[in-house]
Amino acid sequence: MKKLVVLLMSLSLVFLGACSLQPPEWAKPKGDKNPDDIKIGLSVSTLNNPFFVSMKEGVENEAAAQGMEVVVVDAQNDAAKQINDVEDLIQQGVDVLLINPTDSSAISTAVQSANSLGIPVVTLDRSAEKGEVATLVSSDNEKGGEMAGEYLVEQLGEGAKVAELEGVPGASATRERGAGFHNIADEKLDVVAKQTANFDRTEGLNTMENIIQGNPDIEAVFAHNDEMALGAYQAIQSSGRDVLVVGFDGNDDAIISIQNGNLSATVAQQPEEIGKLAVQAGADVLQGEEVEDTIPVPLKLVTQESDLETEE
Repeated sequence: MKKLVVLLMSLSLVFLGACSLQPPEWAKPKGDKNPDDIKIGLSVSTLNNPFFVSMKEGVENEAAAQGMEVVVVDAQNDAAKQINDVEDLIQQGVDVLLINPTDSSAISTAVQSANSLGIPVVTLDRSAEKGEVATLVSSDNEKGGEMAGEYLVEQLGEGAKVAELEGVPGASATRERGAGFHNIADEKLDVVAKQTANFDRTEGLNTMENIIQGNPDIEAVFAHNDEMALGAYQAIQSSGRDVLVVGFDGNDDAIISIQNGNLSATVAQQPEEIGKLAVQAGADVLQGEEVEDTIPVPLKLVTQESDLETEE
């Protein structure tokens, strides 16, 4: 009898333990949902950058067109804050998460939390290293880096001395844009300086000042985004030197600068389109439809002479 009681108690503990592992009712997969009932959680790496503001607007506009609700949180380029933000969105009962990671490795924890509760995740512009992501909506960052390198070779010839301003360490866009650039630069250019400026305009200015002081004979700089490029141009202008500056993103300030003959070029993305396609992909996943692992958005090389030629 004593053994029977122990056995029953053990089975009860196993049963209760299994129950405790179940997600709360609000967090369980909902199955097919009407667009009017869908609540989207959008986590943006920073809203202190025009590119990501445009991406957010693309999400909001498409969601409004489909009658969906959107809750937006700003990570302020803080990986720890972004993880907490995503956990908060999960607690608010979002049906799908759209995440633009600050750090592709760090965000994996939050992605895995969503996975455990059956909440689909779509990443925008940057990937997550771990966890299950339904799709990544992004430009081909490596191709864009190659476009920048090829442009500098065309303008300056092989062997030109160039510098590189890198984005946030750990961001997939930083790795991919740098890899694409070096696919060209390592064979046809002389990269004499390479430093991070964290996708930030002020850091781009300060970092470029230091690079110019140490490398007065550089002929060009490739910045992993337009904010750093614009900061770099300020430093170059103050130095009185003639240095070509190529950015990445195609934000409004950069386009105006190119039209004014300041920045030389930018590899332009379409952030609003990225946001729009991410919403559509999230809705498709919730309806049980198959989506591609990656959804590419075309790039455009913008110069004073170009007519926004599209790169497929």
